[in-house]
Amino acid sequence: MKNKELHNENDTFLAQWLAGELSDTELKAMVSETDFNAFLKIRKGLDVYDDLEASTDTSFAKIQEKITSKKGRVISLKTNTWLISIAASVVLFFGLFSILGNENITVETNYGEQKTIALLDGSEVIMNSKSTLTYDEDDWENNRKLHLNGEAYFKVKKGSTFTVVTDNGEVQVLGTQFNVNTINDLFEVVCFEGKVSVLTKEESHILLPTNSVRRINGNAIEKWDVSDSNPSWINGESSFKSVPLKYVVSALESNYNIEIHDDTIDNNLLYTGSFTHKNLNTALKTVFKSLQIQYFEKEKGHIYLSIK
Repeated sequence: MKNKELHNENDTFLAQWLAGELSDTELKAMVSETDFNAFLKIRKGLDVYDDLEASTDTSFAKIQEKITSKKGRVISLKTNTWLISIAASVVLFFGLFSILGNENITVETNYGEQKTIALLDGSEVIMNSKSTLTYDEDDWENNRKLHLNGEAYFKVKKGSTFTVVTDNGEVQVLGTQFNVNTINDLFEVVCFEGKVSVLTKEESHILLPTNSVRRINGNAIEKWDVSDSNPSWINGESSFKSVPLKYVVSALESNYNIEIHDDTIDNNLLYTGSFTHKNLNTALKTVFKSLQIQYFEKEKGHIYLSIK
C-alpha cells in the first residue's frame, strides 16, 4: 500500500511539473534521483511528440505495439489526453524510449556529500563531494565507460575493459580498486588493488598496488607509493602531498560549502598534510596555521586569508 501511495504521489508531481506548476528544482526535492532522471526522459519524449505525429502509419503502429507489450495497456498517442496518460503510466512510457534512443545517467554530489553508486555489473563507485559522474546505463553491458569530473573511488568487478574518462586523461582497468581525482588541471590516480592503465595525451603508465601518478599544471608526471589501503577522504579526512594550496582551498570549499578568498596570498604554496571533514574550525586551523596564514570569517560562509 505504501509503494502504491508513493507511486500516486510521483504521478501527481510529474503532472504538475509537465504543466509548469513545479520547477526542476522543486521536483528534484520531492522525488528520488532515479525518478527525477526518469522524468527528464519523459519531458524529452514530449519534445519529440510533433515528430511522432508526422510518423508513417507503420512507425506509429510499431510504437503503439511496443508500449502495449509492456503491461497490456494502451496509451493513445493521438489524443489530447496523452500528457495525462504519461503522468499516470510512467513505466509504460519507457517502451517508447527503447525505440527513440537512450539518455546518459548523471549523478552529482553536493557540498560535503559522499555518495555510493552501484553499477549494473556489481561494480561500485564512491563519489567525493562536488563531483559529477555520467554513464550510459542502457549500453553498460557492452561499454563500461564513465565520465568523471571531481574525485571518486572505484571498486571494479572483473569483466570487459572499464574506462574512466576525464578532461585530463583516461584510466582503464579490467577489475581493480583505484582512486581518480580530476579537478581543473590536477589529475591524480592511485591504484589500491589489481592493475591500472593511465593514459594522457603525452604518455601512458601502468600502476600496480600502492603506485600513484599525478600531473599538475601540465608539469611532468610525478610518481610515488602510498601506504593506505583506501583513500583517506572515504574516512572523513582529506590528505595532500606537496600540493599547491589552491587545490586544498578547493577541497575545503567543496566539503564545507564555504567560499575562501585567497587573493592576497600565494595560492601556489605547497601544502603537505590533511584536514578533517567533521569540524570547519579545526580544518582551517590545521591547514593555515602550518603555513602561517591568517584567516577570519567576515560574512557567514566567507573566509578571508592574509599573510601574518
